[in-house]
Amino acid sequence: MALYVYAITGKDHPHRLDGLTGVGSHPTPVRTVTAGPLSAVVSEISEEIRPKRRDLQTHQEVLDKLMSDAVILPLQFGYFASDDQTVQQALEGNVDRYLATLARLDGCAEYHVRASQTDEDALLREILRDSPEASELNERIRAGEEDPQLPLALGEIVAREVQERQDSLAAGLVQALIPYAREHTTHPPSSPDFLNLSLLVAHDRTDDLLAAQASLARQIEGGVDFRLTGPLPPYSFVD
Repeated sequence: MALYVYAITGKDHPHRLDGLTGVGSHPTPVRTVTAGPLSAVVSEISEEIRPKRRDLQTHQEVLDKLMSDAVILPLQFGYFASDDQTVQQALEGNVDRYLATLARLDGCAEYHVRASQTDEDALLREILRDSPEASELNERIRAGEEDPQLPLALGEIVAREVQERQDSLAAGLVQALIPYAREHTTHPPSSPDFLNLSLLVAHDRTDDLLAAQASLARQIEGGVDFRLTGPLPPYSFVD
């Protein structure tokens, strides 16, 4: 029977999996497949697994349970193997890399930091206040000038100013937070976010990170939603 694979761990991980069942419409017990110093956490499946809400939640619950005890290499949703032997071969073929990654991630969790503009009107008012060029174009439009190029020119200035301000704020937030992380990586943000940052944070630095994020949130001018999520499996720091 095919296997769904959740994570890779060291063989000595506690693997407290009693009573835990896996993904699929007919869930089976979660168990381990071991090869040398490594284990994979799996469950048997008899169907194609799609990213339905229940299965996504189950996947996350298995990872959360494993993370609560020791370091893991989390797999993204949707990894399959044909049988135990295939899993063992994959572990044996990558043993040095997996052990090195487990050692690198030991004692850490991932935190996501995102920021988005929540009050575009407030930002527009700031731009019109701070940019003489934008302010002049806006006044000419409000005065009734019918030149069709005026709104286009104003739109280009506003778009450029928005991008520059958001890029500057994102860069400042990254620089303020990365001292609390062992590693970090930035991802292309998806609208409406302009910052998508992942931090690999040691457990003994978590309180410091939370305090720093709260302080930054108080300092940021209104109209920006600045949020931190975690602890999470360290997806962003696993090949």
